[in-house]
Amino acid sequence: MTRRARTTRIGWPQLLLSGLLAGLLPTPALAQADDDSHKDLGEVGAKLSNPLGPIWALFTEFDVTFFDGNANQGDDEVGSAMLFQPILPLPLHGDDWKILARPTIPIVWSQPRPDGFDKTNRDTGIGDSLLPLLVSPPLGANWIVGAGPTFTFPTSTNDALGRQQWQIGPAGVFGYKTPDYVMGVFPQYFFKVGSRGDKNNEVKDASNMSLLYFGFINLPNAWQVGTNPTITYDHQAESGNRWNVPIGITVAKTTRFGKMPVKFQLGAEYSVVSQDDFGKVALFKLNIIPVIPSLLKSPILGGS
Repeated sequence: MTRRARTTRIGWPQLLLSGLLAGLLPTPALAQADDDSHKDLGEVGAKLSNPLGPIWALFTEFDVTFFDGNANQGDDEVGSAMLFQPILPLPLHGDDWKILARPTIPIVWSQPRPDGFDKTNRDTGIGDSLLPLLVSPPLGANWIVGAGPTFTFPTSTNDALGRQQWQIGPAGVFGYKTPDYVMGVFPQYFFKVGSRGDKNNEVKDASNMSLLYFGFINLPNAWQVGTNPTITYDHQAESGNRWNVPIGITVAKTTRFGKMPVKFQLGAEYSVVSQDDFGKVALFKLNIIPVIPSLLKSPILGGS
């Protein structure tokens, strides 16, 4: 007597479960592609954390700032602004020399200004624009070094939002990077070289500094955590009102919209030193940084 082979019948619950598992658990090829995508985006995010990085991008920052001081009699005053800063690394000579342009245009939505006892006015408009031009030589894979002039243009649409002076001074970037982290400083100092036609003797001659200090740790899946506050100093201000020294933390994630990489950063800062009369005491900021194609491929001064 021949024994018939036994077959196992699979019902619809088992088929449904197997289909769901197949959709939720990626194949090795898809998992590898996803890992490669995160790796590529992580490299983009790391390069954008380097002020001398080679990627063209449109840096946009949205700020909510809290102000306080002896001139303010009530709760902290809140201001809001936006910074627009194209990041334009230009090939200068050969494959390694480059010049970085980072023009900055501040758009102020609401800037509080004390005006007498327990009274605050608010200013709105465009502030003075900045343009650092930094030449970066080839110094190996890890060092971040660049130096050059920086300019301030009196583009403010409101007297309270700028100094109404043309300014120039030195700027530099000095840092170190590895596949795991990036860190450094970006100081700029400004001196008056001229005044806007309608403003000559109303404002003290500029002598001021900004110093961005930054450090980011690169995490899996294109995440980063670090800090990037800016210290400011005004030599012409009265004692007690010259320095603002913030500390902070920033979380960043680089993702993709279609084919365009976009980096998002969310940060919070607290000023351990602020102006006695009226100055920034805290700041919350959101950065949106879409990457754009390089518009200049060939070195300006030639070279291979």
